[in-house]
Amino acid sequence: MQHTADETMVRNAFGADYDELAEPPDAEVTRDHPLWPAILKGLRGVYDPEIPVNVYELGLLYKIDIRDAADGKADVFVEMTLTSPACPVAQEMPGMVQSAIFPVEGIGNVDVEIIWDPPWDPSKMAETAKLQLNMFT
Repeated sequence: MQHTADETMVRNAFGADYDELAEPPDAEVTRDHPLWPAILKGLRGVYDPEIPVNVYELGLLYKIDIRDAADGKADVFVEMTLTSPACPVAQEMPGMVQSAIFPVEGIGNVDVEIIWDPPWDPSKMAETAKLQLNMFT
């Protein structure tokens, strides 16, 4: 099932907190799920330790799939990458992302998988991240 949300739906869910420029262009996200705003809030608190931008706006989270489970909770599957395979926190980053999602009320299982294809590059960043890093295109 393909989940899609148009700008109106996202604005209704996020209210004044929605910022189109803070959305990474290639992220595949279940934005229409009721838990998405709380999950996003948690993810925006996870930073790459070498880059002062959160992992969501940096474009490291390629896929965030939120599915309702039989137990009434929602399970979350995340595919993410790192800026480099030599990233010094490669082992810790999945746990940091899990720790940001688990506290959300109504979350069941959270699985985070590191993938390397496609490789990350600056085009995956949200406009806000580019502005924070003075990377004007």
